[in-house]
Amino acid sequence: MPDEKFTHGVDIELVDVSKRYPGQQEAAVDNVSMRIPAGEIVVLVGPSGCGKTTTMKMINRLIEPTSGQILLDGDNVIERDADDLRRHIGYVIQAGGLFPHMTVAANVGLVPGLLKWDKKRTTERVDELLDLVGLDPADFRNRYPREISGGQQQRVGVARALAADPPVLLMDEPFGAVDPITRSRLQDELIRLQDELGKTIVFVTHDFDEAVKLGDRIAVLATGSRIVQYDTPAEILTNPADQYVADFVGAGAALKQLTLTRVRDVELDEAVTVSLGGDAADAARRAQQAGRQHVILLDQRSRPIRWLSLRDLQQSSATSNAQRDEDLEAVSTASTLNDALDTMLTSSHGVVLVRGRDNAYVGAIRLDTIMAAMQDMQPTTPAETSQ
Repeated sequence: MPDEKFTHGVDIELVDVSKRYPGQQEAAVDNVSMRIPAGEIVVLVGPSGCGKTTTMKMINRLIEPTSGQILLDGDNVIERDADDLRRHIGYVIQAGGLFPHMTVAANVGLVPGLLKWDKKRTTERVDELLDLVGLDPADFRNRYPREISGGQQQRVGVARALAADPPVLLMDEPFGAVDPITRSRLQDELIRLQDELGKTIVFVTHDFDEAVKLGDRIAVLATGSRIVQYDTPAEILTNPADQYVADFVGAGAALKQLTLTRVRDVELDEAVTVSLGGDAADAARRAQQAGRQHVILLDQRSRPIRWLSLRDLQQSSATSNAQRDEDLEAVSTASTLNDALDTMLTSSHGVVLVRGRDNAYVGAIRLDTIMAAMQDMQPTTPAETSQ
């Protein structure tokens, strides 16, 4: 359930919205109508130049519509002061869009400052949001963007967009500038945040796999932001409206259906665990009884540190001197089965650890679980179109 401390999302409705630029024969956005339900992630996906970013930017009037209506919770955005409107709609772009000369805290606190929040309230809000996006305020508050990684910058960008507790969040290809592993983790983080916050999120991407993973609904757009299909990911995968959508879904649609199931939706296995400083001999006995060759070492906060083999456990100091494995294969409860399968293929243990809130260990997922899920999936067949 969404956290009651935060403002929940509101409906967005586009009614016959168009954008025509002077000197251009074709409209960039041509007579688009759609309803985005409160509290959902709706993804606009389509090829470059189809108008998806223009459509999104008209919601907060970074681009002014030529005609039509855009309603937020029933109110026409055209009738509002544009600056005030933008301060109440979160906006996230590639690489976070952070100001390089400002600290992380100053970046996150920018909009509260414009809204004349007092210093104490702003500081508390900054720390709350940094913690929410998985960044320790004590470690990151006073750093500058150049001193943190691209993935961390993107988390700060999300925190800044949420600072004034807007009901609506617009995200313009926000994860396109990071490596695939970081991108997957940021997607997982967004899903977790949405579970807690219940905002209305409009997300623009050209990556259909990302759309399937994140979207409660997907709008597949063609030139002029013409909506070819607007439906749930499951419906688009199993019943693409026409050949254009089927081509956009691409090959391997059956495998893409693994993206429809989250790790939290399947029954997890249990790995054999031992806590930092724990009894190595006891851990080895429990592993042998379970028919396992490895155990997972956990720190004081139940976060996985590394795998230990039975040979490692022959040393009594194995559980106290182990270094954290920064490349430990793990997924989150918000990850998809597709993410888990990708991670499993690089794992030497045939099992992937699952982390929950604060990266704490919650279980493990094995190939058998994924194979069983695949057997339950329906094949994808493009719908016959009848005109």
